[in-house]
Amino acid sequence: MNKNTLLISLLTIVAITGGLFTQQYIHADKVISGYPVLRETSALSTTTEHPLTEFTLADLAGKHHNISEWKEKIRILNFWASWCPPCLKEIPEFIKIQDEFAEQGIQFIGIAVEDKHSVAEYIKSNPVNYPILIAGDAGIALSRQLGNAVNTVPFTLIVNRNNQIIYRQAGEMSRAKMLELIKAIL
Repeated sequence: MNKNTLLISLLTIVAITGGLFTQQYIHADKVISGYPVLRETSALSTTTEHPLTEFTLADLAGKHHNISEWKEKIRILNFWASWCPPCLKEIPEFIKIQDEFAEQGIQFIGIAVEDKHSVAEYIKSNPVNYPILIAGDAGIALSRQLGNAVNTVPFTLIVNRNNQIIYRQAGEMSRAKMLELIKAIL
């Protein structure tokens, strides 16, 4: 590995780490790109809600789904990629939580921000029990439109039955945090 490649790799790691570190210190009273960034600890107690913008994406089979298809449920949208270690760490817990709370109206929806082939390869070895939609590179712009101020994955949204975004989180979400949020909603 030459010095330029090593330097670029190091700078990339520093930039990603800095972005993730910075997002932990954004407070609810700040507004970024027109969206309030909610505190993790008070996200569900706030009255600040924003409607979910409708969008349509294809699944792995090529069938198009409008996000309103699941409007009668509490939707947990998770922007992810198979090359993202924190994303892959969340998925097994999301699978378990989907099983535990499906009958109570919880619906996870994975939104992959990469190509269909990479997602299909991952899913073939690691099946999930919730819909996976393919957004490709446009997924980053969509997540930004939905409030992902730090442009990172994973990025998770919780949308209530009134189609209002009630929680956003950039970065990895623990099982304990997800359960805390779900129980507060239910």
